[in-house]
Amino acid sequence: MAEVSARPAAIRSARPERGATRARAEKGLWHRPALLNLISDLLTLLAAIGLGWALVIWFVSRPLFPIGEIVVLTPPDQVTEEQLEYAARTAIEGNFFTVDLDAVKATFEKLPWVRKAEVRRRWPDALELRIEEHQAVAYWTVSDSGDARLVNVQGEVFVAASNADMPHFDGPQGTSGWLLARHGEFSQLLQPMGARLVGLALSAREAWQLRLDNGLVIMLGREQERSQLADRLTRFITVWPRVREQVDIDIKVADLRYPSGFALTPADGTVLLQSAPQSARKGR
Repeated sequence: MAEVSARPAAIRSARPERGATRARAEKGLWHRPALLNLISDLLTLLAAIGLGWALVIWFVSRPLFPIGEIVVLTPPDQVTEEQLEYAARTAIEGNFFTVDLDAVKATFEKLPWVRKAEVRRRWPDALELRIEEHQAVAYWTVSDSGDARLVNVQGEVFVAASNADMPHFDGPQGTSGWLLARHGEFSQLLQPMGARLVGLALSAREAWQLRLDNGLVIMLGREQERSQLADRLTRFITVWPRVREQVDIDIKVADLRYPSGFALTPADGTVLLQSAPQSARKGR
């Protein structure tokens, strides 16, 4: 009898009290007013920020701040006023605050003679424009395609029209800077001849050909370890006055690709071989 009466008592002690359950329930979110107030304040702040940002976007997008003018701080030499006006009408969208300066910059840089452009805002209704123009120094023909271009002082190829008196370059794509550097070197070497270098060509096999303003074509060939281009050309220039006196005919082509001399082709197509004098060879 004692064991049976003890079991119900143990069972009754394991049941939770009603008061404890009600206390735990009262500790939930809806019974914590301080936390609810904090969450409410945060939501109100976020809503205010979003509404304020929307009002700012709406305000600056209104036609209240139109762009009235573009101030060109670097007067162009090659780019015309009509080209600048066309680029401005094409590129400028929006008002003083919403205009895309990068898009405007890119549009001006697409103009034929513009190398670089810089665009800034000027309060209250203007844009400032600075442009750097290409300075053309040579005509360029791509050997692979035959396309005509221009070369600037940086050795870069660009598309534009010009009738200036400049040398003509012809070479594989990507070699314009190399030809420009070589043109300066060869022009300096040719000064004793009193002739101007008006054409420079580079083949796909890196063979060089020079054309002078007197009509003479000089075939230099390829750079070689034992026979540098500058050495070959210097040797030819040294003996050229003496050769002219001896030959006394109109020479069309001078082929310098020989190790110890050169070949001359007159206008009639015959070939004359000329050895370099001993003094010229020793001078090398």
